[in-house]
Amino acid sequence: MKPRISMITLAVRDLATAVRFYEQGLGFPRMESPPEVAFFTLNGSWLGLYGRESLAEDAQVSAEGEGFEGFTLAHNVDSEQEVDAVVAQALAAGAALAKKPQKVFWGGYSGYFRDPDGHLWEVAHNPLFRVGPEDPD
Repeated sequence: MKPRISMITLAVRDLATAVRFYEQGLGFPRMESPPEVAFFTLNGSWLGLYGRESLAEDAQVSAEGEGFEGFTLAHNVDSEQEVDAVVAQALAAGAALAKKPQKVFWGGYSGYFRDPDGHLWEVAHNPLFRVGPEDPD
């Protein structure tokens, strides 16, 4: 198996609200898809949004559960100022602040927000990692 993550699918309680947050609020480019799911093109992968009950049914697991899910999604950027800007954009789009951006023990700068369904996103600047060039529009 080649080590890669092709798509991340998030279970959402309200698809229309989640689509608005990611498409209009964060500016993720939406792909054409059936009405019960939404797909967004990322740089080298895709993000999917699917109803919580439907995704649980597809995986044959319980849809019940709350609190910390045991993972976060991360968006790395090139500067501390860009961390602040992305977190501000997410908050303006309806995210909830989980941790104000700040210098962190590993030498970088990061903050966390929760999307409308509570998924944790870290926005980070790590001076040891170079963020690659964006795909052309």
